Amino acid sequence: MEPNYEELLSLYKKIWKSRELKSAEEDSAAILQQAIIRELKDENSHPRVRVDKETKYYFAIKRITESNLAIDEKYKLIDYYTLIAGELRSYQ
Repeated sequence: MEPNYEELLSLYKKIWKSRELKSAEEDSAAILQQAIIRELKDENSHPRVRVDKETKYYFAIKRITESNLAIDEKYKLIDYYTLIAGELRSYQ
């Protein structure tokens, strides 16, 4: 089943309120995917303090599970994070 990218992007914005998302792209799927890739690659941090993808994945999942989202919303976002993290590991 194809994810509802608009819903996932909305959930992402609820948790990461201060994240700057590229608005030039109108495609919710592309915006969300790029935001999560930047998060997992720790591109929002200074290069000297960056951590590995697995650590960033752990902290992202922790932040999602501790959020005020409904349980089904958390599962959807975690599933998508896991999908993107798996794809990143495949490209290493």
